Amino acid sequence: MNDNIRYKAIIIGGSAGSFTVVSKILSKMNPDFPIPVIVCMHRLKHVRSGLVEGLNLKSNIKVIEPNDKEKIVGNRIYLAPSNYHLFIEFDNTIHLSTEETFNHSRPAIDHAFSSAAYAYRDKVLGIILTGANRDGANGMKEIHFKNGTTIVQDPESCDIDTMPKAALNLFEPDYILTPDKITEYLNQLSV
Repeated sequence: MNDNIRYKAIIIGGSAGSFTVVSKILSKMNPDFPIPVIVCMHRLKHVRSGLVEGLNLKSNIKVIEPNDKEKIVGNRIYLAPSNYHLFIEFDNTIHLSTEETFNHSRPAIDHAFSSAAYAYRDKVLGIILTGANRDGANGMKEIHFKNGTTIVQDPESCDIDTMPKAALNLFEPDYILTPDKITEYLNQLSV
């Protein structure tokens, strides 16, 4: 990885309406984007396929559902598998878990964000997108307090603004951006 790049990982969370936003962001990202991107979206637990394939059709970067203990590498999009919590370990690997739902969700965005905050501290960029519940707000606060960078989707640009507003009620993020501005921010990281 380029030594000039500040982040070890980017983590994105979203729920209702986020597939469209994630697709749009991935479709406009530089194909040689060097930083790993971890995406945790609320998914139907009994539908195991289709999402990865749909994102790969839009994305300029390969999207995969990781296996447990998979090493995180650059120029990859890691999508939290259906019905599994995704955690990031200190050794830069992914841990998958089937423990109880959290915030009525598995995968829970809070778990993914909190683990990224502890694993990467100030070397992580967290992005919370449109969604219909509060999942992810506390995890984004953890990223903020570990000196990571935080981006909240502008509530005005959300299909459902509950998740971004929940985060905004807990802390002041580094940026509040529309999806287009999020993509611009990401692409300037790889220049």
